[in-house]
Amino acid sequence: MATEPAPPLLTTDLTVGGMTCAACVRRVEKKLAKLEGVTAAVNLATGSARVSHPPEVSPAQLVATVEQAGYTAALPEPPKARRPEETDPEADPDAEGVRRERDRVLITALLAVPVLALSMVPAWQFRNWQWLCFALAAPVAVWSAWPFHLRALRGLRHSTATMDTLVSLGVVASFSWSVYALFLGGAGEPGMRMPFSLLPSASDGVAHVYLEAAVAVPLFVLAGRFLEARARHGTGAALRSLAGLAAKEVAVRGDDGSERLVAIEELTVGQVFVVRPGERVATDGQVVKGSSAVDLSLVTGESEPVEVGSGSPVVGGAVNAGGLLLVRATAVGADTQLARITRLVTEAQAGKAKAQRLADSVAGVFVPVVLALAVTVLGYWLGAGADPQAAVTACVAVLVVACPCALGLATPTALMAATGRGAQLGVLVRGPQSLEGLEHIDTVVLDKTGTLTTGHMTVARVTAVPDGPGRDEVLRLAAAVEQGSEHPLGRAIVGYAKRESPGSPLPEPADFTATAGRGVRGRVEGRVVEVVAPDDELPAALADALAAAESAARTPVLVRVDGETLALIEVGDVLRSGSYRTVDRLRRLGVEPVLATGDREAPARAVADALGIEEVHTRCTPEDKAGLVKELRESGRRVAVVGDGVNDAAALAGADLGIAMGSGTDAAIGAANVTLVRGDIEALADAVLLARRTLSTIHANLMWAFGYNAVTVPLAMVGLLNPMLAAAAMSASSVLVVGNSLRLRAWQPSPARGRRPAATGPTPGNRPSPVPSPAGSSDR
Repeated sequence: MATEPAPPLLTTDLTVGGMTCAACVRRVEKKLAKLEGVTAAVNLATGSARVSHPPEVSPAQLVATVEQAGYTAALPEPPKARRPEETDPEADPDAEGVRRERDRVLITALLAVPVLALSMVPAWQFRNWQWLCFALAAPVAVWSAWPFHLRALRGLRHSTATMDTLVSLGVVASFSWSVYALFLGGAGEPGMRMPFSLLPSASDGVAHVYLEAAVAVPLFVLAGRFLEARARHGTGAALRSLAGLAAKEVAVRGDDGSERLVAIEELTVGQVFVVRPGERVATDGQVVKGSSAVDLSLVTGESEPVEVGSGSPVVGGAVNAGGLLLVRATAVGADTQLARITRLVTEAQAGKAKAQRLADSVAGVFVPVVLALAVTVLGYWLGAGADPQAAVTACVAVLVVACPCALGLATPTALMAATGRGAQLGVLVRGPQSLEGLEHIDTVVLDKTGTLTTGHMTVARVTAVPDGPGRDEVLRLAAAVEQGSEHPLGRAIVGYAKRESPGSPLPEPADFTATAGRGVRGRVEGRVVEVVAPDDELPAALADALAAAESAARTPVLVRVDGETLALIEVGDVLRSGSYRTVDRLRRLGVEPVLATGDREAPARAVADALGIEEVHTRCTPEDKAGLVKELRESGRRVAVVGDGVNDAAALAGADLGIAMGSGTDAAIGAANVTLVRGDIEALADAVLLARRTLSTIHANLMWAFGYNAVTVPLAMVGLLNPMLAAAAMSASSVLVVGNSLRLRAWQPSPARGRRPAATGPTPGNRPSPVPSPAGSSDR
């Protein structure tokens, strides 16, 4: 009996509050995983959770489950556009949180610094100095450390322990011992003096106060949190800048020529809006009137302004640098390219690398282990006959120094900085798995059309048979059927025919079909018209034209009408300006390029020879490309595929890593792990370099986080670490990890450029080189 397929899982994003360390992350994930069919990836740096769940589990249940774990949760509110005059740059919730952290740190510092100074410099200890320190330390131990106490109590109610538990216990133990010493241990005598030592020491008959530890722990931890919050706010700057590109209002032009200003949410597909010089394009659209240059640098990373005119597509968020444009909206809201970029960057920051999953697993048991160690240290010191205050000091030092904050921040902060920087450079990475794939690839399979070549093809020559209906008629029929094709070759034929006969509209094709790797077919005015790749049986008049096309590095296609071959159309393309440099840089990075195209042998070899690619596979159907990828993977290679067409989707999905050109089809982009938004092949080498730098940063962060605890915890256990220094070291570890990740925000691609040997002529990377476009047989 056939079983019904399981319903598809839903994905819900939650905003999670109250998390302070990797142990919190682990607890939220485990709590959500107890719901049947639910998996979650929780991000400490962004305070968010991405939850996959079956339809029967509602978002309200997810929120309730997180709250049962002792944290706050809410569904993120959709962003609301505001008018420019209502936009307050200070009204950023993250920035508000940073300001609150700053205010608490400043007040704590005013109270704590005198306590530290008097405790550490015996010469400054005047009569009854200890009681002044007590008065200043009490609000620090209670009010300043209150967030730690509150979260520790909340965790206790849910039978869990986190970094806040360690800090709270450390502050309470230090302050409680000091209270005992002042009121019962003789330290409250007016003339008491206390020497300062970085190491725990036995008392001289009078119990020592440890008020400096009671204030230093909150001060250093709060200062670390503040610096950490500022740094984490900085890692999301690229994402906020993307969100800031969205227009708030748009001037819509009516059919009568009138204009009205409306909110961007009211704009619909098909409406015409005005873009004046200096304004941002409100949404994706097509220019219907006017010409200008638009600056895409903030959207795609493309540094040079792009000339646009009537019929040209424009991207929402681009800046109009020239004349007045009238644009017809083709996508609005979540369907725009800017929205997709923002969504991809957000999704990438929500993921986890393999190393971070290991760190989270360790952090899940780390805090209970530390608590057990602290109790063991206290018992051992007391059992060995040590002075009680030395035993308490060592126990407090263990509690304070062992914090898994750095473990929880090692990966997400690096991912936030790297994905934001990648978006600025025109490289969109879907997640940490894609970054790991980019780091390890050793072979890249390159498509030709729109990837190594510009895809901006033009018809160079049309050769018709002598006894046929004539060149113009055959061209008209070919262009009519190609109207249904998305392929650059088809667009070239349509554009050429329209320029040749501007006053003659093309007839609409019927029964249109496109065969990937072969060509197109349709019925035009009752006749069956095919535009396909050349075969071995050609009329003599066209055989010579075919040989001439291949020798001139052009792509030939045949036009058949009712089964009879009537013409050969030659189409030419040019290499992308950075194709040679990209191939050369990939080789320097240890990545071997492979050209796989559906084109004929001679045109494909022309491209390969121009770029220095040795391995070439021609006449590849989509199935052939997918098979080639499979063979390469089975031979032990780690394969990436770069493509931009529907025919590349299967190969992109079957590779270790799929890379789509931003100018490609939705099918290619949807199947890819990485998208080169600006459509520049040079971004491929930049993507590999960025991935390697990001993963090395993550590994360095994790190495520091693990190494820090491996060194400092034993030092604290044997009494070689003062609680005050322990607090400073713990805070410094988190700040160091975040600061190391922030370096990725300023990362620049290698300026190295490949150079062609002088004997072979000028470098194709320096100027476009004429090469054959893909055959109608090839990249369709």
